[in-house]
Amino acid sequence: MRVPWTLSRYIARHFLQSILMALLGLAFISTLIDVVELLRRASGKEAVPFSIILEMGLLRAPHLSEKMMPYAVLIGSMLALTKLTRTQELVIARAAGISVWQFLAPALAVVMALGLFMSVAFNPIASVLLLRFEHIEGKYLTGKPSLLSISSSGLWLRQIELDETKNISEHIIYAMRISQSDMSFSNLIVYDFDKNGRFAERMDASRAMLEPGILRLKDVTRSLAGKPPEKIKEIELPTTLTIGHIQDSFASPETMSFWHLPSFIHLLEDAGFSALRHRVYWHSMLASPLLLAGTVMVAAVFSLRLPRRGKIGILVVAGVVSGFLLHFFTDIIFALGSAGTLPVMLAAWTPALVVNMIGAALLLHLEDG
Repeated sequence: MRVPWTLSRYIARHFLQSILMALLGLAFISTLIDVVELLRRASGKEAVPFSIILEMGLLRAPHLSEKMMPYAVLIGSMLALTKLTRTQELVIARAAGISVWQFLAPALAVVMALGLFMSVAFNPIASVLLLRFEHIEGKYLTGKPSLLSISSSGLWLRQIELDETKNISEHIIYAMRISQSDMSFSNLIVYDFDKNGRFAERMDASRAMLEPGILRLKDVTRSLAGKPPEKIKEIELPTTLTIGHIQDSFASPETMSFWHLPSFIHLLEDAGFSALRHRVYWHSMLASPLLLAGTVMVAAVFSLRLPRRGKIGILVVAGVVSGFLLHFFTDIIFALGSAGTLPVMLAAWTPALVVNMIGAALLLHLEDG
């Protein structure tokens, strides 16, 4: 039997309203908790006005909404199905010969469209706001502004040093490529500035090795203002840089737009860095519509056949707990993918495929016994 278009639209609208209501509620609660946490972190800092804290909370709210989306789909779907069951609308539809798959088809279409919208349209906005949040956080709370920039031409680093006499010097370091296997830089250029910000010297090295506390430059051409270039076999430049610090300075994948991530991944790999974390995140966004569809099927298992009396609360709690278990499982798989233990495709798509298989299997058992 074919589901009437009017009924399909009614079910789709009902699910969309319930999911959006759940998303707004979860986003409000998570943002409120985030603002309280920011207030706690700012309590030990000086001159951090409440307006800045509030701005940071609002800037982070869209990102938190993205994180809450699977929970919103789970809770919203359970609310929608519970209401349809209690009002006997679902019972009437089933009595008319409509299967659970036909009844859930409009809901699955809605959540997949919603997941696609969140990835390709909402995510670019959320990533820009989150990047702004991290800049403000670095300025007021962590005191660690970004000292790194990467482009198609190579890598730029900024290092500020304070010697024993309290004199500040600054080094701008350019490298065409970095090899993480032997901690070496190729085609390195170091620009040295004094405490007044005036250019002091330039050092060009064909190769450099990053050692604990030292950047060892090989085959150096040293250029001082007003003097001819000088060839030096090796120079040791004091540094606090490590490969770990450099990697930590890269923009997190959450601050990169869905559309900009592929090009940034290529830049990272061309510079000699691992882009596993960014690849896993990008593929997880591609898989998010499928993950949300599986979440609807899991919610249906706990909501389609409610008992007439009692045990309703137990089913609701079981559904919510299943959502937390899904989140825990997803985080573990993503962490394994980011560490290179699992292939990127397997790590990004496994949670969505597993949830769909579990949901489909339980619904088949519920429908056909």
